[in-house]
Amino acid sequence: MQKKHQKVQTLLDAIPYIKKFFGKTVVIKYGGSAQTSPDLKEKFAEDIVLLSLLGIKPVIVHGGGARITELLTKLEIPSHFVDGHRVTCQDSMRVVEMVLSGEINKNITSLLNHHGAKAIGISGKDSSIINAIPKDGGKFGFTGEITKVNGEMINNLIKEGFIPVIAPIADSAEPNHPGFNINADVAACEIAVAVKAQKVLFLTDTIGVLDKEGKLIETLDKNDVEAYKKDGTIAGGMIPKVDSCIDAIYNGVNKAHIIDGRVEHSILLELFTSDGIGTQFLRRDNPNNGIDMQKLLEN
Repeated sequence: MQKKHQKVQTLLDAIPYIKKFFGKTVVIKYGGSAQTSPDLKEKFAEDIVLLSLLGIKPVIVHGGGARITELLTKLEIPSHFVDGHRVTCQDSMRVVEMVLSGEINKNITSLLNHHGAKAIGISGKDSSIINAIPKDGGKFGFTGEITKVNGEMINNLIKEGFIPVIAPIADSAEPNHPGFNINADVAACEIAVAVKAQKVLFLTDTIGVLDKEGKLIETLDKNDVEAYKKDGTIAGGMIPKVDSCIDAIYNGVNKAHIIDGRVEHSILLELFTSDGIGTQFLRRDNPNNGIDMQKLLEN
């Protein structure tokens, strides 16, 4: 009987958070082990279905870097990264689109539908939802820099009851162009801004942003991020993630979070518990972020 009461209490504790996020859009960047482990994939699907049933509007933006690298290696196509961004040649662009828009996007969509969701898989090329130009003037090949996201089109899908599952491939203004590979973290940020999301969550294979002693940094703002990047605390593949989080919160998204996708039901733990998990990004001058400034300063 005590266990039953604990379950009921857990549900009651979640009510304020369910009320807070009811009717709100939450963008989730889905990657890492959560995207490859069979058990974690099932938990992820359950989380998304539950959010939808509770009146929360999830939008999924997925990566697929590990699978892309695996296939490029098999095909003996060179692949390298600069500051966490893949340099994409024309041959690798074909593989990137095949993996992201084809294999991974449809697998995620099918998984969600199997669990009772109403998911629809699309890429940024569909209806030119994402437009881009060459990143840094072509330094990264067919890796692109987003110029526009059609948030209205995504919101129309949400209004029709769909859960959009978006592959980060962008359209080009040039005819017969193969398109652009977009960093999934950057795409999630830009999409969150375009659809006026309440939150954006990044599922990763780390507990969050760590300091040089390996301890979790629970809260970050723009100045913190710049300082940590300068001293090397934040480096490599973490750079696009933290930059995306900062871009999001300074362009209309209330909060951004980097959370551990290896933890079962990490999305629910972040949204529906008082402690949350991972690292949160917020503007300390934003009165809507719900943070107790005095408590923050004391800690």
